[in-house]
Amino acid sequence: MVTKFYDLKYLKGDLTGGLVAGVVALPLALAFGVQSGLGAIAGLYGAIAVGIFAAIFGGTATQASGPTGPMTVVSAALVASAVEMTGSLESAMAIIVATFLLGGLFQIVFGLINIAGYVKYFPYPVVSGFMSGVGLIIVILQIFPFVGLTSAKSTWLVMQDLPRLFSEFNWQALALGGLTVLIYYVFPYITKVIPSALVALIIATLVGYFLSWDVPIIGEIPSGLPSLQLDGIFSIDSSAFILIGEYATILAVLGSIDSLLTSVIADNMTKTKHNSNRELIGQGIGNAIAAIFGGIPGAGATKGTVVNINSGGRTRVSGTIHGLVLLAVLLGLGKLAGYIPLSVLAGLLIPIGFKIVDTKGLKHLLRVPRADAIVLIIVLLMTTFGSLIQAVGVGLLLASLLFMKRSSDISEEGLNVGTLAGFDGEKPWQDEKEFYEAYKDKVYIKHLYGPLFFGFTSHFQDEIKNIPDDVKALIIRMDRVPYIDQSGLYALENAVLDLEKRGIKVVLTCVQQQPLDKLISIDIVPDLIPKTQIFDSIDESFAYLKSEFKI
Repeated sequence: MVTKFYDLKYLKGDLTGGLVAGVVALPLALAFGVQSGLGAIAGLYGAIAVGIFAAIFGGTATQASGPTGPMTVVSAALVASAVEMTGSLESAMAIIVATFLLGGLFQIVFGLINIAGYVKYFPYPVVSGFMSGVGLIIVILQIFPFVGLTSAKSTWLVMQDLPRLFSEFNWQALALGGLTVLIYYVFPYITKVIPSALVALIIATLVGYFLSWDVPIIGEIPSGLPSLQLDGIFSIDSSAFILIGEYATILAVLGSIDSLLTSVIADNMTKTKHNSNRELIGQGIGNAIAAIFGGIPGAGATKGTVVNINSGGRTRVSGTIHGLVLLAVLLGLGKLAGYIPLSVLAGLLIPIGFKIVDTKGLKHLLRVPRADAIVLIIVLLMTTFGSLIQAVGVGLLLASLLFMKRSSDISEEGLNVGTLAGFDGEKPWQDEKEFYEAYKDKVYIKHLYGPLFFGFTSHFQDEIKNIPDDVKALIIRMDRVPYIDQSGLYALENAVLDLEKRGIKVVLTCVQQQPLDKLISIDIVPDLIPKTQIFDSIDESFAYLKSEFKI
C-alpha cells in the first residue's frame, strides 16, 4: 500500500532501524553530554532534537544524527572558555546557548548559499590532523574520569597533572572502566545484534550498583520535557561576541563536514544520492532547536547511520524514530541513568576517541609528500594542545601556500602543469581514435591533466562514479600529471577500490615519476594496481586489454 507521502513497505525496516539506532545512540549521548561539561542531560537533549529534526528536514534519507566526538570536543572548548570568561557555568549559559543557536543558523545559511559545494575542497591533511587531534582530546580528557578522578578542562593541564593519576586513583572506578572497555571490544565477537556499547554500559553500571562501590556517578538527571533556555541571550556583554562568532563558525563548518561525510557513506550503502544543501539546512534546524532547549549540537553520526541502514532503515522516518526512542528514554528512564558511573562513560569514550584518530593518515606520514605530512602534524598538535579554530585556519593557509610553492617549483622544472587540474573532456586523443572506435562500449579512457591535489579530488571521484557498470576497464592517462598530494593519493585509492568492487579493471599509463613514487610508497602499487597494469605508452595498455579480455 502506497500513500501520497510514505510507502508503507518501508515501515518495518524503518521501525527496526530507528529503534536500533536509538539504542546505539543512548550511551553515546550521555557520554558526550558529560564530556561537553554541560552534563549527561544536555547530550540527551541534543540527541533528541538533532535526531528528530535533522531527519525530518535533512537531505539524507537514512541519516541518524546526534552528538558526535568532534562536535562535542568543540562544545567542551566553548564551555571552558565561556566559564573562564564569566566565572561560573550558570553565568556562561547565555553565551553557550547563543553560540550553539548561531552555529545552527549558520548551517541553515550554508545550505541556502550552497556552501556544501566548497566544503569538499578541504585538504586531506587538514581534515586528518583535525580529526586525529579531536580523537586524542577525547582520550586525554577521559584519563582521569576513567580512574574516578576529576579532570582538568584542557589537554595541556591534564598532561601536567598526570602524577596525581598514580597517587589518588580509585581502583573501583578503574575496574568498572576497564570492564566497560573489555565488554565494548569483546561482546561483538559474541553477537552484533545488541550494541556492545549499550551492553557495556548496563553491565558495568549494574556491577558498580550491586557491589555498592564508591565511585563518581552522573547524578540526578531531570525527567520530563526540557524548558526553553533563552534567558539572557539578548543581553550578552559585547566582549563575548568574538568568542560566540568564532565557535559558532567552527561548529557550523565542522558539523557540515561531519554530516556530509556521513551522507556519502549512506549513499554508498544505499546506492542513493543525498541533497547536500538540504542536509545542511536540516542539521542547522536540528542544532538550533537543540540549543534553545539546552542541548549540545550534533551532526550526522556515522555509527548510528550505518546501524540504521543495516537494520533496515530506508527513509527519513527511521531517523525520526531514532530520536523518538531517545525521547521515550528521557521520559521513562531518565532517573535510572543517574546511577551510571562516570568511569563507565569514560570507558565508552576512550575507544571512540581512538576510532576517530586517522590511523591511515598517520601510518603514511613518512610516505606522503613532505608538505602534506608537515601540515597534518601541525594541525594535529595545534588541535590537541592549542586552539581548534586556529588549527583549521593555519592548516588551510599552510596547505594552500605549500601547494602554490610546489606548483611554482614544477613550472620552473619545465613540466606541463596546466591551468587547472581536471579532465580535458571525453573526446579521444589522436593516438586513441582507432582503439576508441572499436572498443568504446567496453573500455573507458580518462585524461588527467595538472596536479592531482585537494582542490580536484571531489570532481575526480564524481567522474569515476559516473562510469557505467557494464564497462570492463578504465584507462587513466597521466601524461600531464606532474604531482600528486595526499588528498589525490587517497582519492585515487578510493576510486580504484570502488571500481574493483564493480568489476572494472583499472589501468594507468604514462605515469610521471613523482606520482608513481607516491603510489608505490603507500602500496596502492602493487596492492591495488599491480605493476603489470601500469604502462609507459597508451599502445601498450591497448595491447594488454585486448589480450586480457580477448577483445
